[in-house]
Amino acid sequence: MITSAAATTTTVFLLLLLTTTITSTPILGLDSYLSQQSRFDPHATNDTFLSLSSALKKSLSSTLRPPPTTASLLSLQISSPISVKLVGPSSSFPPSSTSLLHSFLSAAVSSDHFHVITTTGNHRLSVAHSPSIDVSLSSSSLSSQLSDIIKSEISTTPSPLRSNLISIPHASIDSIIKHDFEKEKPLHGVYIYLLNLGAQSKPYAYKYTDTGDSSLGFTKCSGSIWTGKERYMWIDLSAGPVDYGPALSGDGVLPRGEFHPLTALHGRPKSQKALLADMASLIWSAYKVLLVPSLRIPVPFENQLIVQFIHIHGPDKDLKGLDFDKIEKNFMDEVKNGGLLFGDQSLSFKKYDVDMAECSICSFAVSLSITSYTSRYLFDNYTLIVSEYLDSKRLHQTLSESNDEIRRLASLPEEDYGRVLPVYIFDLEVNSILLLDRYHQSVAFKDMVIAVRTKNTQTVSDYSCNGRHVFTQTRELERPLVGSILQSMWGVSPTHLVWSAQHNSTLVDYTWSVGHTPFGPFSELSSLSFIQKDAARRNVLLTSLNYTITSAIDVLESIAAHGGERKLLPHNQLSEFIQRWNLFKYKVDKVVSSLSHLDFEMGLYYLRSSDHDLYAIHSLVYHASQDLEASLVCFEDPPFPWPSFLMSVGIFIGLMYTYSQRDKLFSNKRKQF
Repeated sequence: MITSAAATTTTVFLLLLLTTTITSTPILGLDSYLSQQSRFDPHATNDTFLSLSSALKKSLSSTLRPPPTTASLLSLQISSPISVKLVGPSSSFPPSSTSLLHSFLSAAVSSDHFHVITTTGNHRLSVAHSPSIDVSLSSSSLSSQLSDIIKSEISTTPSPLRSNLISIPHASIDSIIKHDFEKEKPLHGVYIYLLNLGAQSKPYAYKYTDTGDSSLGFTKCSGSIWTGKERYMWIDLSAGPVDYGPALSGDGVLPRGEFHPLTALHGRPKSQKALLADMASLIWSAYKVLLVPSLRIPVPFENQLIVQFIHIHGPDKDLKGLDFDKIEKNFMDEVKNGGLLFGDQSLSFKKYDVDMAECSICSFAVSLSITSYTSRYLFDNYTLIVSEYLDSKRLHQTLSESNDEIRRLASLPEEDYGRVLPVYIFDLEVNSILLLDRYHQSVAFKDMVIAVRTKNTQTVSDYSCNGRHVFTQTRELERPLVGSILQSMWGVSPTHLVWSAQHNSTLVDYTWSVGHTPFGPFSELSSLSFIQKDAARRNVLLTSLNYTITSAIDVLESIAAHGGERKLLPHNQLSEFIQRWNLFKYKVDKVVSSLSHLDFEMGLYYLRSSDHDLYAIHSLVYHASQDLEASLVCFEDPPFPWPSFLMSVGIFIGLMYTYSQRDKLFSNKRKQF
């Protein structure tokens, strides 16, 4: 019975996805022709229009196809397929749970546009997105297997001294869920597993490293979520309750109480509807923050990506906590697996050393950027303490203005092409704590990354996790640098930041900042999950697609300013324009469809191929507007209207005569009286 239901939901899901991705009338033979061209010319170096058959060109010029309008370009929408699997006994998820949860999601979910967090202009991109959600119950065997594993781990794990939560390894649960996920192949979209396995004998949470539990100087932040390297994630609603976020003040905290959807099971008993409503809220949050995240910055496509580590240090060079090979390995492992770059892209890392004693501009930049702030602490009485930090924006400005001098000192070669990202690492010979903007070890900018560390090894941060303050290991820069490089090179947003059009600002939410993420203060892992890998390639396509749409709209506005394409273009050019436009629009629709299917390579091919058509359209409109000359048509003077003139004169004379002879004409009538 479960197998039949699963097959039915899969069929419905595929039909829904197919319906949402087809945005234009299909042209017979064109799709197979373009697919063949993508195999012969994967880099789209040739213009496909030039080798089109006459039958396909005739289909492209059909009057049945919609005319060129900006509305057709601004209505593009990417469908994000999501499969939600409810894992738990029937007491946790009765058969009606699927339809009820789907109804909640359908009511709450709406389409929205992709946004860019850091930009000087409009934050909204031209492309929208909407989820396509399928909800189903998992097999009872999966639920039983997971429940047995958790019970076994709880019984064999000793109770910690400083926490009421037993930390069990996430790997034991993840291996089972990953196996179930792999059985779903061929895969369609992202899979979210919601676990509600019932109450256990002791409260528990998941640890994500094998380096032991928390101690007085080290904080291990346990959680209840995990995102895999493949496109699946799981949320254990029975784990916890966990809490993490700003310790003193700030946004984005996950509280211990029952009001956050992630801790819904740990408060007062709730009805099935209320619990499913919380789950719908949790899925919606994961969709917005993880599956369609905001872009940190716009990211244009470049074939060659180069990261330059510029290590500025004193006489005692110490690489402990700054293993460049480890940082490189986090990226190159994904490149080898084909999960971070496009097929014709390359990524390289280069290391350079700069002696602080020989770099006067480096010392000047640090000295200029040091800023003080005050804090009040309660000892015997309130005490005012002055601390220092580095202003990252001032440091960025000084480094930008002194770029040539630093390049000379570091012997940096001139890179002729590609995207080059300099990573400046200041290894300062001071014993005090000196962070960037008070809180950060590394800060990402559009054109560089800046990191700093001192001789101080750790400090207490302004964050807490499960009732304990989080310690920052200030000498360890590998993980902060991985996150900053992701932001600057690929525009990947941290998992706690999202742009809100309703608030017109960036919102902070640390719900998803534990576990498998290189961002935030609560995780210790620097490896990449599918969230970061998909975002890296998606951001490149979204940036290029947004530029393509904007450029095409400029052409249409230029055509409208000249009275329309039929007035601007001669008849022979008009036919080519219509064919080119319909082919361009067809390819843009295929880009959107490829993004919906998470086929980034095919999306890049269609985007590159559409550039040929857009360039040809630009050329047609430009030359037609240049050839357009104002013509003066001379008219002869109209003939003098003699008949009407003579008639008017006659009437005037008659009236004058009647007026002059009025006494004679009316004399007989006067005599009667």
